[in-house]
Amino acid sequence: MAQAMFYPDWRAKVVFSPAGPQPVTLIENEKVKTLVAGLEAGQMIPPHPGELGVYHFLEGNGWMTVEGERLRVSAGATVIVPQGAVRGIEAETRLAFLATRVA
Repeated sequence: MAQAMFYPDWRAKVVFSPAGPQPVTLIENEKVKTLVAGLEAGQMIPPHPGELGVYHFLEGNGWMTVEGERLRVSAGATVIVPQGAVRGIEAETRLAFLATRVA
């Protein structure tokens, strides 16, 4: 039987780096990958296509672009991106998010 993974505080896992995003993988297998990532103000993840993805924003403010549509995101926002859609993230303030990719 698989063991539960417990993270009592995402802040203990997220990395904010002047060098850019340093995502921390929480779980990964052939079907799913979940990570937590942090961006400093002004940093971005360039637009790129990907698998079905769920992004939940934990802290900060910024923009998520999905297929050219800019969505204002802040703590509490969730964006579900269809498979193959081009997505990117821009931080206005320090921004943290949880992302899950489903294959």
